[in-house]
Amino acid sequence: MKLRSPRLATFAAALAAAVVAATVVAAPPASAATAAFVRTSSWSSGYEAKFTVTNDSSSSISSWNVQFDLPAGSSPGSFWDALLTTSGQHVTAVNQSWNGTLAPGASTTFGFIVSGTGDPTNCTVNGGPCAGGGGGPSAPATPGGLRVTGTTGSSVSLAWNAVSGTVTGYRVYEGSSVRATVTGTSATLSGLAACSAHSYTVAAYNSVGESAKSAAVSASTTGCTGGGGAMAAAPYLYPGWGDPPAPSTVMGATGIKWFTIAFVLSGGGCTPAWDGSGPLIGGTHASTIAAIRAAGGDVIPSFGGWSGNKLGPNCSSSSALAGAYQQVIDAYGLKAIDIDIENSDEFENEVVQDRILGALKIVKQNNPGLKTIVTFGTSTTGPAWWGTRLINQAAALGANIDTFTIMPFDFGGGTTMYQSTVTAAEGLKNALKTAFGWSDGTAYAHMGISGMNGLSDQQELTSPATWTQIRDWAKAHGLSRFTFWSVNRDRPCPGGGVVSNCSGIAQNTWEFTSITAQY
Repeated sequence: MKLRSPRLATFAAALAAAVVAATVVAAPPASAATAAFVRTSSWSSGYEAKFTVTNDSSSSISSWNVQFDLPAGSSPGSFWDALLTTSGQHVTAVNQSWNGTLAPGASTTFGFIVSGTGDPTNCTVNGGPCAGGGGGPSAPATPGGLRVTGTTGSSVSLAWNAVSGTVTGYRVYEGSSVRATVTGTSATLSGLAACSAHSYTVAAYNSVGESAKSAAVSASTTGCTGGGGAMAAAPYLYPGWGDPPAPSTVMGATGIKWFTIAFVLSGGGCTPAWDGSGPLIGGTHASTIAAIRAAGGDVIPSFGGWSGNKLGPNCSSSSALAGAYQQVIDAYGLKAIDIDIENSDEFENEVVQDRILGALKIVKQNNPGLKTIVTFGTSTTGPAWWGTRLINQAAALGANIDTFTIMPFDFGGGTTMYQSTVTAAEGLKNALKTAFGWSDGTAYAHMGISGMNGLSDQQELTSPATWTQIRDWAKAHGLSRFTFWSVNRDRPCPGGGVVSNCSGIAQNTWEFTSITAQY
């Protein structure tokens, strides 16, 4: 797992620059642009949202500013792709240098986090009404705040915020199909299959036309049998790094029972050692494992990671590498091991890939009840060439891997993390089906997701609400592993930093662990 320096702007850091920009940029005519607001995700104490600014004129504009009011109790936090300032409850967003110029018909977006549940009001763009909504100047605005209020084995209940002005009713969509038409601001969709995943939007309508659809919300009915039990939810904990918390504290606060302990490396040649220098028995890692077990939990040691000297390239053969794995298995009486094969020395090396797979085959033969997990990177559409090779070789060699886990982050920035994760996971499913001839259900049961909470190395944002969506999707499809990097970072630091001991966003302490524990 990697950590690099962040680039995401934060409110405090950008305040002075935003004031300067707001005073020197001349606004174009009021009729030149519109701005449409949508929530992209919501949670109990706030939400993530974006504005889409569109040039509706016949000539280019060189700058824009969007202004709006937030109700008392709501305030902006982190933001991106604009410079935000506040005066009381009034918020002003000014374009960045790279997205101020818009050709006729062109659009750009900026996003932000709000602490509180109130939507913007009194919106203007370049001095004129934002007038978002699509469907004509008198059509309703887009509903905001779409959220799931309840689920059963056969239904999903939704609610959303009322739209001001003339509204005849609301239509709830699943894809392009209307699933319900109501006059109020809630609906229950019934007759659904147990343990099924769904995605809904809502639009308002009147005699003039229909608004644009809201941001989508995902939901799953209950009745799932997947998840793999407590072992399936095992977030990474790194003793001796990033101000590691006391495991019993996290377990008591969240209900989590299992942790993936990072990292077993080469202590010289083919000798396993914690972090490449710590003894297997005794030291920080051993005491952490003892504390977890004393509190009623258990662990999955992880071999590899991004940094450090790995066992794979240093062991001369599959049998030697299997022997190194076996030392750790015997030292702790393990039920599972994780091979985090992401560094190019292991991942992008055919000889080492095959050596690892051969070693895992031997380990499974010698420890029939042991679960073996292989963790590796992915593109937004699923495993790339090296990942696909790893899967195909696992099938060809009969390595008997229990779970293939992808790390759906560090895509290069600018992605929607829920959709990118789902798309990557579906790509993994298809690769497994091709390699092993499995059905969809069998492929899902051999899959895992290992995310990165808060900000990734490349400034991709996974909020608690997004992580909940990803969890619900994984649970609905019966994945056998659901984890993230890392518990050390599962604390708030809304300054936008990508560091070892906090997530870079505003969140509750241990919030991602709590979400994961419900898997």
